[in-house]
Amino acid sequence: MKKALYRGLTALTLSTALAGLSTSCTKDLDQTPKYELTPDKVYVSLPAYKQVLAKLYGGFALTGPSGPGSGDIVGIDAGTSDYIRQYWSAQELTTDEAVIAWNDPGVQEWHRMNWDATDPLTRGLYNRMYYEIAICNEFIREASDDNLSSRLGSGDQGEAKRYRAEARFLRAVAYLHVIDLFGNGPFVTEKDPIGGPLPSYGTRQQLYNYVESELLALTTELAPARTNEYGRVDQAAAYGMLARLYLNAGVYTGTPQYAKAADAADKVIKSGYSLSATPSGRVSSAYGRLFLADNNLAPAKDEIIWPVIFDVNSVQSYGGTTFLVNGATSGADAGWQRLVGQSTGWGGLRTTSALFDKFFLAGGDTAKDRRGRFYTNGQTLAINDLSQFTQGLGVLKYRNINSAGAPQGASLNFSSVDFPMLRLGDMMLIYAEAATRGSGDRVAALNYVNQLRRRGFGLPITTPSALADITDAQMTSAFILDERARELHWEGTRRSDLIRYNQFVESTYLWPWKGGVANGKAVDAKYKLFPLPASDLAANPNLKQNTGY
Repeated sequence: MKKALYRGLTALTLSTALAGLSTSCTKDLDQTPKYELTPDKVYVSLPAYKQVLAKLYGGFALTGPSGPGSGDIVGIDAGTSDYIRQYWSAQELTTDEAVIAWNDPGVQEWHRMNWDATDPLTRGLYNRMYYEIAICNEFIREASDDNLSSRLGSGDQGEAKRYRAEARFLRAVAYLHVIDLFGNGPFVTEKDPIGGPLPSYGTRQQLYNYVESELLALTTELAPARTNEYGRVDQAAAYGMLARLYLNAGVYTGTPQYAKAADAADKVIKSGYSLSATPSGRVSSAYGRLFLADNNLAPAKDEIIWPVIFDVNSVQSYGGTTFLVNGATSGADAGWQRLVGQSTGWGGLRTTSALFDKFFLAGGDTAKDRRGRFYTNGQTLAINDLSQFTQGLGVLKYRNINSAGAPQGASLNFSSVDFPMLRLGDMMLIYAEAATRGSGDRVAALNYVNQLRRRGFGLPITTPSALADITDAQMTSAFILDERARELHWEGTRRSDLIRYNQFVESTYLWPWKGGVANGKAVDAKYKLFPLPASDLAANPNLKQNTGY
């Protein structure tokens, strides 16, 4: 069962994991245990260690210890504070791929690109990432060799060290997101004493070096590819995150690393994962199966390298894929709700004409390329007012129905769709982009691109097709950027992609309401990074604000 990863996670376990955390430094992150427990009374067995490990994984899906309305961090609405919801919003609402209708504080600033250091969503995003880092640090500290040898039998210590490696991976991911979104920030590991000095300031280069070293070590310390429990990470996940890190190394450090990106992606591609290439009758295409409520089953799970698990009954959140299903559904259109397997719609998320055009102007129409599924009933393509949900097309990607077409779960207010943090299709496109930039085998890269396009067009992935295939001459870096939008839209990669291509803040590429005007405009280069929250700067004099804020 997909919920097995979170089994045994209780408020008691959570409170223990929070005890004595070394956090970034904000008052928002100051935590105290709710129960009179000490680590030596909790970390008493291998199952106990696994229960706390579940909290670390749950940090990407759950918002708090007492259901979807509870929050681990303060100063932000609990549902909004969800890791995936915050990360997705920063990566998608700031781009051509998504807009939102709501007018909650800070929401419209995402797409208009006019946020500042006091923005509540920026602070919530930052705090959520550093909260994840903090609980990982605490687990790693309690899983030291000395602690394991004194608490566990020799037969359990090897498995507990594997848990420790997974915690290090999750911490590295959170730091990678800090690098990408904030550039610089507080730097704390398990080696920093609890209650010690305020955290030091880590530059983007320093954080990059740290994440790289951690992920490289984890390529041997994690479980071999495809051998771990569903929802937990393996060596392929470490290589996948390295591929993401190296793909953007030129942005992060000023030194491109496309050869390393190609090598890391190649290792994932050859690790035993396979493209989901089996359609689900009339319900979904082979591509669409990746985003259904039973994507924890083959063939979808054979492509998804690391899923963040959600379950309509047991892993409930107002973020995650509930946000992506309900938030992108009309509350006034019962047909739309049935189509995505929900009993409600929040009327928030849509897309702009720029994403629609990627399918209709640059890649054929969606009758051929089935990756582009848009809901048009009652919706207009043009957006004259960002706050009007009927303006902008709906995106039919994440759907809370299974492969047989049935809604998932008795209560349809939440989602069972697992969010694909890493999947094979992304690795193929990373390899292809590296090849267009002089690293990697162009013949292999072209084959990967055409396999993805054939699947998108509903064709056998191994059979050449004049309808779907491109030629080597057509496989340019610019083409790969558009192909990434077609393949990976709404998966949390778009902002990073546009920055890498110098199209995020510049006038070279405009989309509706970029910079707060209907036709789009260039914005200040400072918006390539989010600012460190003003509250954290006030609390920690070691920190430095990003340029321009």
